[in-house]
Amino acid sequence: MLTRQQLEAHEDQVLAPCGMRSRDSQGRAYPDKEPKYRTSFQRDRDRVIHTSAFRRLEYKTQVFINFEGDYFRTRLTHTLEVAQIGRTIARALGANEDLIEVVCLAHDLGHAAFGHSGEATLNTLMREHGGFDHNRQSLRIVTELEQRYPNFPGLNLTWEVREGIVKHETEYDISDAKAFNPELRGNLEAQIANAADELAYTSHDLDDGLRSDMITPANCADLELWQLLLKSVGWDGHNLDDLTRHRLIRRLIGLLVSDVIEATDARIQASKAQSALDIQKLDHNVIGYSDQMQRRNRQLKDFLFKNLYNHPRVVRMHTKAEKILTDIFMAYANTPAMLPYDFQELVAERGLQRTVCDYLAGMTDRYAIQEYEKLFDPHSLP
Repeated sequence: MLTRQQLEAHEDQVLAPCGMRSRDSQGRAYPDKEPKYRTSFQRDRDRVIHTSAFRRLEYKTQVFINFEGDYFRTRLTHTLEVAQIGRTIARALGANEDLIEVVCLAHDLGHAAFGHSGEATLNTLMREHGGFDHNRQSLRIVTELEQRYPNFPGLNLTWEVREGIVKHETEYDISDAKAFNPELRGNLEAQIANAADELAYTSHDLDDGLRSDMITPANCADLELWQLLLKSVGWDGHNLDDLTRHRLIRRLIGLLVSDVIEATDARIQASKAQSALDIQKLDHNVIGYSDQMQRRNRQLKDFLFKNLYNHPRVVRMHTKAEKILTDIFMAYANTPAMLPYDFQELVAERGLQRTVCDYLAGMTDRYAIQEYEKLFDPHSLP
């Protein structure tokens, strides 16, 4: 058996100078004896995986609602893909794989049903009551809402994991880190988790768009990355079958990951950083693409925004989601006695609107639709 101390010593041997060592963690909010054979970050990963919030991700939207097809990404499969990409980048750069993995696995725990449209709807409904942001909700889940231990609320995760969740930033996610050294950037691992998230959803949303036929090869013809992919796999651009689509997306991920690793390594070397804190004190993020790949990736993301995220089929579902969540929220806010008993008991502590919001934010797409039917379909049992 390898002891925790031996695992920590191994980290010291294999991690780059700017990688975060688990033994250097700032610790947990509550006293919690560490296990004999896991590092603190390994333990955090295990705690996240066993939460109810993590399991609910299986039935929460990435782009397509769960019942639209068995092969489209869900919030859970997206999360697993982010973690895999994050670990690949981490190993190549000498970052702490366990820390990156747990941040990746936890980064979307707070997402509401129906993806970003659900988050926007809840934020509008909560405008006068503190708003709603899935980053903050993810932190609330791991620090308050998941009740799994008798001696403390939440999961009692390490400071570095909580900081990584709070400082999760992508084009669609803006962090609010005022309680976690806002003058410092995310550490190397947090930055890698952010890059892995964007890389995963860009590549896999293109894959799902092609699978759904909402995006066609002809639509992609002007994309520089698409032209590069065609040449790379030797495809003529006609009759896209499943195997060819797999090859194209696999090659796309390979190109993006390789570019991130090489460009980031160059930035780290230029920064002269010799510790995790040195990375956080820089005036720029070290993780990212080369200038050329950044331009190509920007073109792809703009393409997806226009042709997939604003496709009439997706917009129609967004509109339905807004109505479903708004009507449920107003029904419970107007008649709190319809809430489940355990949530009614929380109203005095959290306030009515926040309690209703927490209830809705925890719903899966399927459960929200069922709840809507129970509340508003006279033929449905309450």
